[in-house]
Amino acid sequence: MSIATPQKSAEPPAQVLAIAGAVGIGKTGWVYQQIEQISSPVIYFCPNASNVPIDATCLLAEFPHVQIFTDSQELELIEKVEQGVIALIELGFHLDLRSGDMLLDTLADRHACKRIALVPSDLTSSEWHDWADEVIEVKYDLDFHDLQIWRSPFTGQVFDPSSLNVLWYEITQGAYGEVTRAKGIFDLFDGRAFRLDFVAGMEDSLYLPLDVPLWLDGRPERFSGIEVVGRNLDGKAIAQCIIDCCLSEEILLHYQNQIKQSRQQSRQIAA
Repeated sequence: MSIATPQKSAEPPAQVLAIAGAVGIGKTGWVYQQIEQISSPVIYFCPNASNVPIDATCLLAEFPHVQIFTDSQELELIEKVEQGVIALIELGFHLDLRSGDMLLDTLADRHACKRIALVPSDLTSSEWHDWADEVIEVKYDLDFHDLQIWRSPFTGQVFDPSSLNVLWYEITQGAYGEVTRAKGIFDLFDGRAFRLDFVAGMEDSLYLPLDVPLWLDGRPERFSGIEVVGRNLDGKAIAQCIIDCCLSEEILLHYQNQIKQSRQQSRQIAA
């Protein structure tokens, strides 16, 4: 009589997923893919996003049901995971990977926690390999060593398409240093908000409208801001260029009044 060998029980699905990797390698895109596949409530947490939560703002516009957590909410995040919520934690390239160990180890004590690293396919050994439970190789041609990061919020500032194009061209084409990655959220005079995204080697930047309400009453009170990654960055010059390209109060109100009048006339004609 043969004795059946007991099958190993399958590992429970991870309730906490932490993603790390080089700048511009696709971490936030990976997060989007996970959210699309998850039917449970989801939390997104990006430590040290400070006052420039570009990815979180874009993600919330795309997935309004996702809860966005910020620094100092770690205890609440642990409580939510206890209640069955799925936590997606994105670690920026500029962070020490071990800086998140206390939170991840605490979560892993009671819940299935998985660390995923996106790494360049030609890289065989790195701190990401040592940190991760799963390594996903990605074709990646950028030099990710010795990078600076410069961030700035500019909530309330508004651009017209021409001034925004000037700003973005100067930043991405090296007027203020060698830029590897740039991304930002910008409010336009017609009430729309756009996400701009640049990675060195791309033919063109991405210009994507955010699914947010039109803002036509004074300066927007929602977040806008920029993050630039590269070498020899001149932050003061970037900040001055932003100031120079923003619309004045008078011009902004003029544009907004014109748009409101046009919309009112259109409604009257339709009626």
